[in-house]
Amino acid sequence: MKFWQPILEAMESLAANKLRSSLTILGIVIGVAAVIAMLAIGAGAEAEITGSIEGIGTNLLFVFTGGDDNVEISNPQPLTLADAEAIDDPFSAPSVFSVAPVIQGNGEVSLSGVTANTQLTGVTPDYSIVRNWTVTEGEFINQGHMLGRSSVVVLGVEVAETLFGRKAGVIGETIRIEGQPFRVIGVMEEKGGGSFGSEDNVAIVPMTTAQSRLLKRASSDRVDMIMVSATSAESVLSAQEEISQILRSRHRTEIAADDFTVMNQQDFLETASAITGVLTIFLGGIAGISLLVGGIGIMNIMLVSVIERTREIGLRKAMGARKRDILIQFLTESSLLSLVGGLIGIALGWGIGEVVRLIAEASDTALNPQIGLDAVLLATLFSAAVGLFFGLYPANRAASLEPVEALRYE
Repeated sequence: MKFWQPILEAMESLAANKLRSSLTILGIVIGVAAVIAMLAIGAGAEAEITGSIEGIGTNLLFVFTGGDDNVEISNPQPLTLADAEAIDDPFSAPSVFSVAPVIQGNGEVSLSGVTANTQLTGVTPDYSIVRNWTVTEGEFINQGHMLGRSSVVVLGVEVAETLFGRKAGVIGETIRIEGQPFRVIGVMEEKGGGSFGSEDNVAIVPMTTAQSRLLKRASSDRVDMIMVSATSAESVLSAQEEISQILRSRHRTEIAADDFTVMNQQDFLETASAITGVLTIFLGGIAGISLLVGGIGIMNIMLVSVIERTREIGLRKAMGARKRDILIQFLTESSLLSLVGGLIGIALGWGIGEVVRLIAEASDTALNPQIGLDAVLLATLFSAAVGLFFGLYPANRAASLEPVEALRYE
């Protein structure tokens, strides 16, 4: 038997029952499209999250209150401005370039009846240096604003556009933050939205002003986070160790019981990749269930086909067809069903990914589904395996029919 003969016979057999074959293929199409789309969305989310983290800077460190969740700490101490000053000491931490303590919270900004909820951030002048973030108009917070607890604010472009309808020519205007008047002294450069929220939806005020009027803490010296810029990307690990030693000494923590956490960009990338990896596997697994259902549909249609063609099978075996020939014939039909469904499913999955991208773009959500060659190959091979696996039993059943019994079948 020539290798192309079973394919032609399979096409003729499937074409004889167009509607039934189409519905069976539809199950595979939906399964493959779901797998492709879910893997693409997961890959796009991972790329966006890692891109956002990498965009922060390769030499940036974050110091948070709280240590390892697996270690019980009897009396954890919060981070303070004094801690930040100690870290900024070049003799104690030569690998540290600049330090910026931060307090954060959410608040309402308003202007002439227009209101918006935004992130309020209290910072010191070094914040723009650590974040490598500059103003496009006006000036940033300076030491004079800190000492005078000035009612000044630097706006992100999103807040400026919401309140003023523009992102230029707003210097000197007065807005209200939590009902209190603040003079706009600057507008930050556009950073864009990220998976952790838009960095442009922010109102930055002097640390001293935030502590006394907007974001009060239990202690006036307390901060939520300390951002640290290392002297170079190569000195990040050295700076991380220096910071840890300083805080251990100041907080007098026990060995292996730090009440703080120092994270670098690689830590964030590993955490984000682990989370998105689990999410992608979860979504792919759910989509794989629909492909499994499609495979069951193939088995069902092939069993029906075996019953309908029992006499034909008996006649072919009586005329000399071997068991292997019958087996190949029915496996070819099931494989052809899954292959055609897989190819259509790949195209549909790509289309779903494009629709998701357009919807995300229209809603200003940073998500660009990425269809990789690995996802396409995985879906194609899986669909082919489904066709072979679920077609094996019906094909074996057909090949095992006795010619005499098959010819007598009504």
